[in-house]
Amino acid sequence: MADKEIIVPLLPLRGLLVYPTMVLHLDVGRDKSVQALEKAMVGDHLIFLTTQKDVSLEEPGEEDIYQMGTLTKVKQMLKLPNGTIRVLVEGLNRAQIIEFYDNETQFSAKVEVYEDSDEKEIEHQALMRTLLEYFEQYIKMSKKITPETFAVTADIEEPGRLADVVASHLPLKPKEKQEILETIDVKERLSKIIEIINNEKEVLNLEKKIGQRVKRSMERTQKEYYLREQMKAIQKELGDKEGKTGEIAVLTEKINEVGMPEHIKETAMKELDRYEKVPSSSAESSVIRNYIEWLITLPWSKATKDDLNIQKAEKVLNRDHHGLEKVKERVLEYLAVQQLTQSLKGPILCLVGPPGVGKTSLARSIATSMNRNFVRISLGGVRDESEIRGHRRTYVGAMPGRIIQGMKKAGTINPVFLLDEIDKMSNDFRGDPSAAMLEVLDPEQNNHFSDHYIEETYDLSKVMFIATANNLATIPGPLRDRMEIISIAGYTEIEKLHIAKDHLLIRQMENHGLQKTQLQVREDALINIIRYYTREAGVRSLERQLASICRKTAKIIVSGEKKRVVISEKNVEDFLGKTIFHYGQAETEDQVGVATGLAYTTVGGDTLQIEVSLSPGKGKLVLTGQLGDVMKESAQAAFSFVRTKTEQLGIDANFHEKQDIHIHVPEGAVPKDGPSAGITLATALISALTGRPIHREVGMTGEITLRGRVLPIGGLKEKSLAAHRAGLTKIIIPKNNEKDIDDIPESVRKELEFVLVSHVDEVLEHALVGETE
Repeated sequence: MADKEIIVPLLPLRGLLVYPTMVLHLDVGRDKSVQALEKAMVGDHLIFLTTQKDVSLEEPGEEDIYQMGTLTKVKQMLKLPNGTIRVLVEGLNRAQIIEFYDNETQFSAKVEVYEDSDEKEIEHQALMRTLLEYFEQYIKMSKKITPETFAVTADIEEPGRLADVVASHLPLKPKEKQEILETIDVKERLSKIIEIINNEKEVLNLEKKIGQRVKRSMERTQKEYYLREQMKAIQKELGDKEGKTGEIAVLTEKINEVGMPEHIKETAMKELDRYEKVPSSSAESSVIRNYIEWLITLPWSKATKDDLNIQKAEKVLNRDHHGLEKVKERVLEYLAVQQLTQSLKGPILCLVGPPGVGKTSLARSIATSMNRNFVRISLGGVRDESEIRGHRRTYVGAMPGRIIQGMKKAGTINPVFLLDEIDKMSNDFRGDPSAAMLEVLDPEQNNHFSDHYIEETYDLSKVMFIATANNLATIPGPLRDRMEIISIAGYTEIEKLHIAKDHLLIRQMENHGLQKTQLQVREDALINIIRYYTREAGVRSLERQLASICRKTAKIIVSGEKKRVVISEKNVEDFLGKTIFHYGQAETEDQVGVATGLAYTTVGGDTLQIEVSLSPGKGKLVLTGQLGDVMKESAQAAFSFVRTKTEQLGIDANFHEKQDIHIHVPEGAVPKDGPSAGITLATALISALTGRPIHREVGMTGEITLRGRVLPIGGLKEKSLAAHRAGLTKIIIPKNNEKDIDDIPESVRKELEFVLVSHVDEVLEHALVGETE
């Protein structure tokens, strides 16, 4: 409560606050402060102390100091050698500035003095007990205040004084101390200090817990450090240089460098930690090390930049391969879309065709044209699912599957990946590898491909997969559905000639060390080699024959017999021996009962002579020449059709009761089958029964129905080339095959007349000559 008003000198304090009843030493150096002290010493030794709001101010004004301060008595003053004055002051009462005076030499103020009431209420006593109890607990926890201090404090009976003494021992901020000083009501002051001590206790509790945790952590770290240093020393003594420590450092650096996804990196670091703790002599140590090596060597983010220059890609593909237009076009389409979208998932192409047509080398050219790395794995004979998905690490000798091995070999996440001989996979009790390939070749799934060894998912979505197969029929349906099938039927004779001239001969001459001036193989010789020494859809045998010529030429040149060798049609036999094959030739004259059919084989097209002979009998139908079930059924259908047309064709209606019919296809040792001999069989049969000859320069292909309709066939390109090679000038084909004529080389189209038919009657008009005998 306010008791009196007095005018006293004023001394501003920096970062310091004096409570009533406190005795404190102060060092005073500012001129105005020294003058205020001297004035106090001349008078009644009273001085008003208040705290500056901003400690950095050298000359504060009225607004820079708190209005509430402490009226104190100067007990002692001592001048120090450095010019400052040390004083001993004792706090008396709270006081508040009413008027502030600044007379340039010193500060003074009229202050209103407040004295605490000495009355002791029951509530005061309760608050005092609580405060002392909390203060005692605080002292025990902080250990910064001596027990003697508490003993002195406990003897204080005045509640206001007790509050001020306790507050002076608490580590409070200046603002908080000022709040307590400005709290004139004793009960309120006691409550506030109790709350502050309670908070301080909680803070001390937290500090203690944190301290214990830090101490434990430090002890563990120190222990690990000590043990590591011991391990290093032991390894050094054993001659193991740095032991695992140096290796761990190298592996850690590699893990950080390879750009793994975060979850893979976590797995790698976890395994590295295990590897560090497992003894080197343990079998598990090498297993973990191999696993970490695999994670490090796999490409996780490294990629080659696609060269999306379509003109350049087309140039590379045309340089390396003659023909194969559809495949090249598909690759260029992919590059064009990639250039527009920059995000197309890798397509999965499947090149299907006979051996030797260049499926593997085409895939390599695609990689070159796109500026991608190329990797090839052979699936021929794979019958174990773990070959694709890998083995689990629990097995001895476990390793990743071929897909992950291939990615490691590629070194980038976007290679051209060739799956060679995908149709040669089989299955047994160890699983079905073709089922495992379903995930690899599904663009919707392969961004999370799972290998049993790696365990973590691997992204295959940026890979361009190219599969090769000889036979589409042996690839399971679900797997076939995931791939874009591109058929490569084989090369025509003209294409083989260009390939031999532009690629094979040049390569073989380089391989055998021959110069262009030392060997010349003429075109007529190349055609002879293609026709009489090879029978294939591809060019492997052709390359072997050219290699044979190069070897013999090398021998001639090295022995000094000649300096230059020229191979022509006349001397091919001298180098390659007698001809191995022959091909069908057109008849020299029109024949009765002999029709020229066109056949498609795995090595290209060929002509097929179908002969029909009649003999007295009881209508027996004999089929010879190693015919398959389909051709036998075609013969039966042709026979039935002829019986329905006897009147129109001028044939005896009872011929099947008086004559035996023998249908023969020469070269009986060679199996023949296929759904395209129907009209040829019918024409040969009608020719034999009517006695009308068949044009010798007419070939035909097409299946027949009992009503005489002609059904479409396949392999028209190869069959047309065979007809052209055999000297035929006209070929009869089903009307529905008109669209396939565009696939035939222009040079062949010019020399062949294509007759489109939809019924056998039209076939007979063009095939038969002469009148019925």
